[in-house]
Amino acid sequence: MTEPEPWWRDAVIYQVYPRSFADSDGDGVGDLGGVRAHLRHLADLGVDAIWMSPWYPSPMADAGYDVADFRDVDPVFGTLAEAETLVAEAHELGIRTIVDIVPNHVSSAHAWFREALADPDSPMRELFWFRPPSPDMPTDWVGEFGGTTWTRTPDGSWYLHLFTPEQPDLNWDHPVVKAEFEDILRFWFDRGVDGIRIDSAALLFKDRSLPPVVDGQPHPFHDRDELHDVYRAWRRVADSYPGERALIGEVWLPDASRFAKYLRPDELHAAFNFDFLGCAWDAELMRACIDRTLDAHRAVGAPTTWVLSNHDVTRHVTRYGRADTTFSFENNLDGTPVDLELGTRRARAAALLSLSLPGAAYVYQGEELGLWENEAIPPEQMQDPMYARRGHSRDGCRVPLPWSGDSPPFGFSTGSPWLPQPPEWKDLTVEAQAGDPSSMLALYTSAIALRPRSSPFSWTDLGAGVLAYCRGSSFACVLNLSSAPVPLPSFREVLIASNPLDGDLLPPDTAVWLRLSSS
Repeated sequence: MTEPEPWWRDAVIYQVYPRSFADSDGDGVGDLGGVRAHLRHLADLGVDAIWMSPWYPSPMADAGYDVADFRDVDPVFGTLAEAETLVAEAHELGIRTIVDIVPNHVSSAHAWFREALADPDSPMRELFWFRPPSPDMPTDWVGEFGGTTWTRTPDGSWYLHLFTPEQPDLNWDHPVVKAEFEDILRFWFDRGVDGIRIDSAALLFKDRSLPPVVDGQPHPFHDRDELHDVYRAWRRVADSYPGERALIGEVWLPDASRFAKYLRPDELHAAFNFDFLGCAWDAELMRACIDRTLDAHRAVGAPTTWVLSNHDVTRHVTRYGRADTTFSFENNLDGTPVDLELGTRRARAAALLSLSLPGAAYVYQGEELGLWENEAIPPEQMQDPMYARRGHSRDGCRVPLPWSGDSPPFGFSTGSPWLPQPPEWKDLTVEAQAGDPSSMLALYTSAIALRPRSSPFSWTDLGAGVLAYCRGSSFACVLNLSSAPVPLPSFREVLIASNPLDGDLLPPDTAVWLRLSSS
């Protein structure tokens, strides 16, 4: 009898951004009570796991990615006991839980950093990147949010932060840092979580000589070889627990061969596929991206992952409605016109694409509702620190979800949501879409239930502008990215179509799943 594949190889994983999912106490910020109250929505959707963005105590300088304590829950979200209850209740519904760990840095409010900052002679400074007083910054490195990466302390010293000054970088050369995070993994595995999502997984180590960033030379803080020993140690921790605990890395790398190294059998189980997320709506480019992904993962025996949106990027309904359908942190909030009808049509087709490719698929909260980016947030209401440093705000994809009703707050809260919701979302609430077979919610629910899981993948040539492939001998997906209808291959049954078909013709920007006549 063939053993079933580990869950993480072909799971549908739903990203919960807690402060924007649902609010149970009326303060306008989502919380664990809100997630627990809507677990049935996720079970009905059919997801296999939820990934919880950080819920830890934090001053919220970067929406919780500035962590003050990795072993507790911020009061705005609830309590540690409630987090344990959420994990248990999700398990009862057949849903696994993945928690977010942020190893590159901590909050400036973390006990380690407070002690290091208070005393220039404190040994705690060795756990960070402090440099002696000098008139000039130690490097001219540019931060991940733009701007400088060094801040001067009251005693004249400098400390490194690749993100905001409130997020001091840890010194991963120090054994105390390594031991601390292995213990943090055990803390959460002991509480029943099934996986760890690793934020900024390729940034931990820095070249101690602090060289400048020079094209063609090893990067001083991106993708350094020392990282792999850390993740081998983490893999040993994960493998020491029962139940297939998974490590999933956020690895932004353009080099597919370097990316694949993180997925070797003794390192991470999976990593996010940002190449696919940022790919243009173009058949040739999309096929090349899929081939690159499959080839890189096949070489190390790792599962592929398919991601369309997350809490850091412009929602794909909006991206696909622009002339430039790619993603970068430079092409948002630039006033480019958006055709939301076209973007929604393409987003529906992209859902069938991502959910039928081999491997795991990620769904960002609200994606199943067809939400678009809220690009009308007044600047004075923006809370993302990236906006002040880079002119780009991620707030538009983090707007609280619409659950019910005809006007904001759409059942998200009894109070005022922490970010404004577009009034036009009244037609996209869970309540409005429930029972509507043509809705985005119905499309996702049906597709997740019908998606092929372990069948082999092979391309089929149906001409320019068309992506077509089989999963095994009985299932085919056809996606028309051209500007004209195309004939469908011989089939026995239409399983699901992203938009209505024109007889046996597949309209532009439409995808279909077929049961083939040969089965």
